[in-house]
Amino acid sequence: MPKRVPYGGQAVIEGVMIRGRSNIAIAVRRPDNGIQLKTDPIQGLFTGTLRKVPFVRGFITLLEVMVIGTRALMYSAQVALDEVEEGEEKSGAGTGFMLWATLALGLAFGIAVFFVGPVFLNEWLDDHTDSSVLLNVIEGLVRLGLFLGYILFIGRMKDIQRVFAYHGAEHMSIHAMEHDEELSVENVRKHTTLHPRCGTAFLLLVVLIAILVFLALGHPPLWLRVVSRIALLPVIAGISYEVLRIHGRYAGNRLLKMLLGPGLLLQMLTTRRPDDDQIEVAIAALKGAIAADEGLAPASPTPAPAKL
Repeated sequence: MPKRVPYGGQAVIEGVMIRGRSNIAIAVRRPDNGIQLKTDPIQGLFTGTLRKVPFVRGFITLLEVMVIGTRALMYSAQVALDEVEEGEEKSGAGTGFMLWATLALGLAFGIAVFFVGPVFLNEWLDDHTDSSVLLNVIEGLVRLGLFLGYILFIGRMKDIQRVFAYHGAEHMSIHAMEHDEELSVENVRKHTTLHPRCGTAFLLLVVLIAILVFLALGHPPLWLRVVSRIALLPVIAGISYEVLRIHGRYAGNRLLKMLLGPGLLLQMLTTRRPDDDQIEVAIAALKGAIAADEGLAPASPTPAPAKL
């Protein structure tokens, strides 16, 4: 029996991006209510040898999510604002600069707030305890609190709530596919918005495993703590990814279910029940990725009306 391709993806602006075996598909709801579909092959670092090396592939996956995910977000914004036609994409030096600038700023923000910030917030405790275990645990709890607080904060925004609904639609469509069901709105609608391979669960696992990794370092001087929080991020991402892979292989294991249970609970904050229009978009993206992987030309699901 052939190995099942672990399809996954993310929500974008008014749409869904699905990552297949060797292609991605982005489906976006246009302002005229049509669905615009775009597929692209995945190339370079994200399909090479390093993608198969244990512990290294976790960091490669994190980079892939950032690069491909940011590009998908930028494209979906163009479509949602009716700035590009079917099969087109804005390109050029300016677009490339915006992509890498967005990635750099996002990475710097994430590391500064969630990994370096808690080190400084925790610094005042040095005068109150000599326990490196307690200091590292408190730092980890501060990091976890910042992460959850950020999700709760952005989840109150109406635009983000729509993104969360598309996130739910993405999970539901993948569930339907994994149950070998026809990809229809009726079949997708009956599934849960929670999925164990979700990137949200991966990020939470990174935060939790970071506590264990930093515990092993003790409580070195401040400068070394800051450097270690940045330098060990690839290691933490690698360990987290391997844990998720093991869970996918032994999904019935009770210990693994307990370990990843918080990730599923967190998805109750990052997903919402989608409407039928949003499910249609997720189905279009998933069908597009499957067709591209099979070497077929994906049909446009609901072409936009011709402009006069």
